[in-house]
Parts: sequence; C-alpha cells; structure tokens
Amino acid sequence: MQELGVDEVYIDRMSGKNMQRPELQKMMEYVRHGDTVIVESISRFARNTRDLLELIEQLNGKGVEFVSKKEAIDTMTPTGKFMLTVFGAVAELEREYILQRQREGIAIAKANGVYKGRKPIQRPEFAAVVSEWRQGHLTAVEAMRRLEMKPSTFYRKVRQGVK
Repeated sequence: MQELGVDEVYIDRMSGKNMQRPELQKMMEYVRHGDTVIVESISRFARNTRDLLELIEQLNGKGVEFVSKKEAIDTMTPTGKFMLTVFGAVAELEREYILQRQREGIAIAKANGVYKGRKPIQRPEFAAVVSEWRQGHLTAVEAMRRLEMKPSTFYRKVRQGVK
C-alpha cells in the first residue's frame, strides 16, 4: 500500500459478511471527494452483492473511486462497474456454498454420532452455592466466580434446576 502512495490504511480483522465492522465504518466516514479506496479483494470488502453495491454507491456519492487489486477492477469505468457486480455475486455465491457445506458436514457428523456438541458443565457444588445465593449469603457475581460460570450459563442452569 505504501508503494501506491496510500495516506490512510484501514485493516479489518472481521469477516466481510456484514457492514458492521469498525474499520470499515471509520474508512467510510474518513473518505472524501477525490479519494480512492483500494482493497486487496472484493470478498474482503463485502461478501454479498447488496452490501457491495450499497458501499460502492456510498463511495460514488462522495466522489470516491474504488479499486480492487486482486480482481483489477476500477469503478470509474463502465466495464469496471459491471465486473464489480459479477465478482460481488461470485463472492456471495462462494460464501453461501461454504455455509451449505458446513451445514451438510455437521448433519453428517451428527448422524454418525461424531458431533455431539459441547459437553455440559458439571459442578458438584452447584446446588450448595445456589442455595447460599438464594438465601442471600452470596451475591450472584460471587456465586458465578465460585462456580467458574458466565452469567448466561449460571442463570440458565438455575432456571433449569440443574444440580
């Protein structure tokens, strides 16, 4: 990026599957007329066509050019805009295939008895600690600390009456 004379670099460590990414939001707020946004790959910028086109529309509205290095796309040309849409659709399709294969793999593993999920947390002292908590001798925070449980697990087990 330094070779390209880039002033600001925004690195997203989150998946491109949604637009609620802090670095993306910072970049979208920062860019101004005449800037060029350069991304390594369209699939890292957005994983579904609707989000991709919405982001590009926002950039175009600000007078900002968009360039993808991997796909060699420049949105300032009609061909570039067309190719952007095609590559965006391919990235979305690829994401859907990954999710589909993942669901199929989990279903097969469950059918074979391999995938059983996470083992339940067993705490022998659970009933005693919950009893102390209900009697007011312990705070919920202290009870969770003693049982090494997160609030969601603690309250769920209390509701279920788990021993």
